[in-house]
Amino acid sequence: MDIKEEKMPEEKKGLNFVEEIVAGDLAAGKNGGRLSTRFPPEPNGYLHIGHAKAICMDFGVAEKFGGTCNLRFDDTNPVKEDVEYVDSIREDIHWLGFDWGNREYYASDYFPQLFDLAVRLIKEGKAYVDDQSSEEIAAQKGTPTTPGTHSPYRDRTPEENIDLFMRMNAGEFEEGSRVLRAKIDMASPNMHFRDPIMYRIIKTPHHRTGTTWKVYPMYDFAHGQSDYFEGVTHSICTLEFVPHRPLYDYFVDELADESYRPRQIEFNRLNLTYTVMSKRKLLQLVKEGLVAGWDDPRMPTISGMRRRGYTPQSIRNFIDTIGYTKYEALNSVSLLEHAVRDDLNRVATRVMAVVNPVKLIIDNYPEGQTETVEMENNPEQEGSGTHKMPFSRELYIEREDFMENPPKKFFRLAPGQEVRLKGAYIIKATDNIERDADGNITAIHCTYDPETRSGLPGSMRKVKGTLHWVSAQHAVDGEVRLYDRLFNVENPAAESERDFRELLNPDSLKVVKGVKLEPYIVETAKPGDKFQFQRIGYFTPDYDYTKEAPVFNRTIALKDTWEKVHKKA
Repeated sequence: MDIKEEKMPEEKKGLNFVEEIVAGDLAAGKNGGRLSTRFPPEPNGYLHIGHAKAICMDFGVAEKFGGTCNLRFDDTNPVKEDVEYVDSIREDIHWLGFDWGNREYYASDYFPQLFDLAVRLIKEGKAYVDDQSSEEIAAQKGTPTTPGTHSPYRDRTPEENIDLFMRMNAGEFEEGSRVLRAKIDMASPNMHFRDPIMYRIIKTPHHRTGTTWKVYPMYDFAHGQSDYFEGVTHSICTLEFVPHRPLYDYFVDELADESYRPRQIEFNRLNLTYTVMSKRKLLQLVKEGLVAGWDDPRMPTISGMRRRGYTPQSIRNFIDTIGYTKYEALNSVSLLEHAVRDDLNRVATRVMAVVNPVKLIIDNYPEGQTETVEMENNPEQEGSGTHKMPFSRELYIEREDFMENPPKKFFRLAPGQEVRLKGAYIIKATDNIERDADGNITAIHCTYDPETRSGLPGSMRKVKGTLHWVSAQHAVDGEVRLYDRLFNVENPAAESERDFRELLNPDSLKVVKGVKLEPYIVETAKPGDKFQFQRIGYFTPDYDYTKEAPVFNRTIALKDTWEKVHKKA
């Protein structure tokens, strides 16, 4: 798998290869010039960013060419499915900016038609009931270079097969004791043609059909037929289904004629560094409590990214940038983070918060005095306005912004060194430093130049450093959750000899309490809002945010230092 360079590719022009195929079919008048796509998620987990790429393709192609896109839940395995997943999938698609109108369907809608088709194939000698175990069937299939061997039950009569299939659906047999297989070609070079399983016995009640069915169709049998029943013209999926396409066409041929047939087209999956996309592994993380649920902001799920503060536009921009190809690639997560920063820079409100505070006392500022400074909300957004921020004699600054014995080119605060307090005055630190019993600095003293307030003539005087700050008297205590990448290795999926849980980043979450927030943040913030804590990063209120207990998730730092640090390590 190729690893793309960690820079944003040039903007793509024209149509991608899938769009070219669709445009060609429409121009040729196929299917009466009609376009219908579908997004077919399994309701067995929350959607992740890989699904977002498929959503953008399925709905995007329909939008671009004036067609429709159905939402069809592939609910053929009641053991793993849940209504919670159905609801989350709907929410994620809407959040990304797409809508399916009144075209919400389920594979279970077609269970009667699929069952009738299976019965017809049995009667025509094209399917049979096999009593072998799954292990026996797998061994019997042979290898890509050696043909398979026939099942000892392959030559049962249609009458016997119909009887057994009906009894399977009546619940007479145990799960795993029998399956229905298509009778195709055990010597085919395509392993999927070697008498694939069409139905298996499952006795778990279905979330929509209850206990009506005891046999459930396999994906390869249900998917193409469901496309056909819905009138789907272009069934767009990922590259792992390329070898399934002939079987897709084989089953569709049992229904279709020259007037209409769905066409399967494949594109590459979205793979990201420092991430796993396996729904099974993500479910394992959730069930074992290694993350705080499907919407944990460290997860690659759409709900996790939403909670972390990603914008739908940033995800769509990222997907547009990496594009759609016919080969698999491992995309750097830095490309996604670049897209997130780029969009947040455009929409996030600039505010001040001090994460690791130390007190700064301005000795020559009048005691008891408070003044108000005007702060710009977003210089990138015309008309975003300003907000007011209190300034007083005692402030908080970041502890890292002061050094007693700084190295060269340290342009922050040090004894005898000047900096500007953003939006306010130029200050100079003195040698007066307060400490606690352990020698830790508790307060830094300084003086200010009253002629240098922003907006006054003296504000034109230049200094090399600018610091953010919060008035100590007016600061509100809050909590921030600093999220980082969930895994420590670039490609966890390639570490086949290690348990993927051993690759988790132990520093993927740090909770910092006692953060000092300017009052405007707490007065205005609500879940979903986007803020840039100046000089720190982008943050969003968490779902449990209240004015009494303000909690913010860090969406992303202002710059990507993670890659550089970890590549040197």
